[in-house]
Amino acid sequence: MLSFYSTSKQSENVSLKEAVLQGLASDGGLFMPNKIPTLDPRFFDTIFTLSFQQIAFVVAKHLLCNIIPDDDLRNIIEDSLTFDAPLVKLNERQYVLELFHGPTLSFKDFGACFMAKLVGYFRKNEQRDIHVLAATSGDTGSAVAHGFFDIPGIKVWILYPKGKVSRIQEQQLTTLGKNVTAIELDGAFDDCQNFVKKAFNDKDLLQKIKLTSANSINIARLIPQSFYYFYAYAQLKKSSDPVVISVPSGNFGNLTAGLFAKKMGLPIDRFIAATNINDCVPEFLKTGIFHPRPSKRTISNAMDVGNPSNFARLVDLYNGDLDEIRKDIFGVRFTDSETKEAIIELYTKYRYIVDPHGAVAFCGLQEYQKHAKDTVGIFLGTAHPAKFIDVIEPLIETKIPIPSRLQSALDKNKQAILLKNDYNKLKNLLLS
Repeated sequence: MLSFYSTSKQSENVSLKEAVLQGLASDGGLFMPNKIPTLDPRFFDTIFTLSFQQIAFVVAKHLLCNIIPDDDLRNIIEDSLTFDAPLVKLNERQYVLELFHGPTLSFKDFGACFMAKLVGYFRKNEQRDIHVLAATSGDTGSAVAHGFFDIPGIKVWILYPKGKVSRIQEQQLTTLGKNVTAIELDGAFDDCQNFVKKAFNDKDLLQKIKLTSANSINIARLIPQSFYYFYAYAQLKKSSDPVVISVPSGNFGNLTAGLFAKKMGLPIDRFIAATNINDCVPEFLKTGIFHPRPSKRTISNAMDVGNPSNFARLVDLYNGDLDEIRKDIFGVRFTDSETKEAIIELYTKYRYIVDPHGAVAFCGLQEYQKHAKDTVGIFLGTAHPAKFIDVIEPLIETKIPIPSRLQSALDKNKQAILLKNDYNKLKNLLLS
């Protein structure tokens, strides 16, 4: 039977419902499934004929080992995956998977929308309100806020670093109101993330409120993110050459979801972990030493993470075997200058406009294919470029149209609580 254990191995296994509603294990570890089932190889012979929702249902049904009845699971998927993830061809060897067609124009919409429906499904027998706490360095906050917006019995708290997210990102997560409260912390993203972890280890707080996390520390965020890797492969049709995927990486939830897909049998030859100068994981892949440190600010701000939460899951998937990790993951880092050059190159060559995070992923794919020319490569476009107009427009000297969903957020009034860098201040706010 499927259960979920902690990466810290100091607490008992729990059910899917408990893993989703707790968010973090009682020993501070991250939840992992006790088994990752392998799909029937024949599935990959017919995957090209299936819709995104049909693929997601098959994957979720197997990954969750039939815990959720088929009709309920179909409803969760159909209600949450209401937008596409098209694969766009640049040339014979390079494609981009566009993951920014959801309600907040970010790849985080996949995880947030699915998780919101899953929490709603599991909340049916809960008497208390559920408090959803999430830290954001960019797009997570708006995706979570919109995914859980106005759902009865759920209160959402979004913690973000003051002055370190783009104006559009800030407007998206601070203008909803109702059951969503935005908290502007006078600190860095790592401080926000540490406060979330402290909250989930605060026994006094957990006795008083029902708390769960919507960051990628919650397994419910990773499950749906595995779906679009299968869908990307389906859109490629059949490739006789090895397929590699470059993932812009910050907290490493997106890459870990891809590894789940590979463990289930998705024929991906290798993943590229492309980071900005916050490169503790590429450094680990080279040296075998994991050295977390304070994050540095870059133009790919959602990846400004100095101590990635999902590193624990990544290592656990391979039982700590560095050689096995290196077989599946190639790590590489890039500067802001290199990121800007990639934005210009993609626009000059293909008239394709990419956001800074997607540009880092493109750099990673370019670097890998220098030595693996026979591969077909996909890089992930994780946010709509209009979210980064200030960075992109001066580089390509072209106006980027702002989608109506973003423009409407810009026209609203910001609603945020400014908080000092003090965990007790956050705790008091949650209890108020």
